[in-house]
Amino acid sequence: MAELMPVPEVAAGAAEVVISQWLVKPGDRVTAGAPVAVIETEKAIVEVEAENDATLLRILADAGSQVAVGAPMALLGSAAEADGDIVALLAALGVSAGPANGPDAAASDAPAQPGTPAPTTTAPLGAEGAAPRLFISPLARKMLKEAGLSADGITGTGPGGRIRRHDVEAAISAARDQTPAQPAEPAPAEPETVTAGTPAPSQGPWTEIPHSRLRRVIATRLTQSKRDIPHFYLHRTIRLDALIALRTQLNQASPVKLSVNDLLIRAIAVAHTTVPEANVIWTDEALRRFDTVDVSVAIASERGLVTPVLRGVENSSLSAVSTRVKTFVEQANTGRLQQKDLEGGSITISNLGMYGIDEFSAIINPPQSAILAVGAARPTVQVVDGQPAVVTTANLVLSVDHRAIDGALAAQWMAALAEALETPIRLVV
Repeated sequence: MAELMPVPEVAAGAAEVVISQWLVKPGDRVTAGAPVAVIETEKAIVEVEAENDATLLRILADAGSQVAVGAPMALLGSAAEADGDIVALLAALGVSAGPANGPDAAASDAPAQPGTPAPTTTAPLGAEGAAPRLFISPLARKMLKEAGLSADGITGTGPGGRIRRHDVEAAISAARDQTPAQPAEPAPAEPETVTAGTPAPSQGPWTEIPHSRLRRVIATRLTQSKRDIPHFYLHRTIRLDALIALRTQLNQASPVKLSVNDLLIRAIAVAHTTVPEANVIWTDEALRRFDTVDVSVAIASERGLVTPVLRGVENSSLSAVSTRVKTFVEQANTGRLQQKDLEGGSITISNLGMYGIDEFSAIINPPQSAILAVGAARPTVQVVDGQPAVVTTANLVLSVDHRAIDGALAAQWMAALAEALETPIRLVV
């Protein structure tokens, strides 16, 4: 019996998604649990699986469409129904269909059934004899529309030739350079009225960059974090000479080149193992203490800031940690992070040392209870064994949720972290 396949709620609070790719075509047989489409949420690319064995009768939202969660994205049924009246089947399910245009034609955007949100199609529907499908990100498509430009002639630099934001920005800049400036007709001069103490409004040019869905989500979550989570901060300066020496030795023998950040992640796991009371998050009902150490890593990807989670770091080797972080960076830049990669963990590490930042305070990533901000490693002079000496230090700032972790407990955790970093043999045993 024919049934509609709705857009699933793959992320809590998500109101809409973008259909990134269809993995099957009308007439194909799909099996329960097999992926049939790829959808794009605010932070990740997620595969949508079929719930039952069926035949894909019609695609109702083409690749590139922005669709509300719960709206129908496809019509499924039996093989016998594939040769029947698809429009009648859709009408019986409360969805009015537009004119059929080959097997890939989609239903009309307007649903006949109240309360069922309709998919918003932003790309032309496929049909026999149609031009090759254009791969373009939703943000790039919106930027082109607002600039009044066409995607024709733009070469995408993304995977598979996908047109991305940077490609559109370059095209807009090129179009602006090629357009001769039109002299404006002088307006009649009017006397200006300037109020004392009030600065004149700026008349300089500006460019408005539309918010991406990811940027909106980041803004919402961080605003919520600062509003709802009582932050407090612990600062500590760590000597890194022993850690850097260990890294040099390991990289001489290991096929996987380790970064200082990899060792910091492993040190967080040691500190959480030493002080397990800090491996918690706050919930309305109780403190939730975790049995494994799952650490989020802040990655400034081409798509925006994401925080994928490394699982079971306490049982992971340094090479395994390093390999997984590199994989996350690649997946973040190409938009292939899964939603499950972004969920969980009790602490995040955010390292801005590579940008020369000495110290900063980071905002906790809810529902986690802490985030460790790492500054640049720099040579400084300290007293060692009663004598001044040049040592390498870095400033660490731990932002803590005071509901879940008290000051004394956080201080114990920072002491455990410092010991792990300044006696780094613990990171490999």
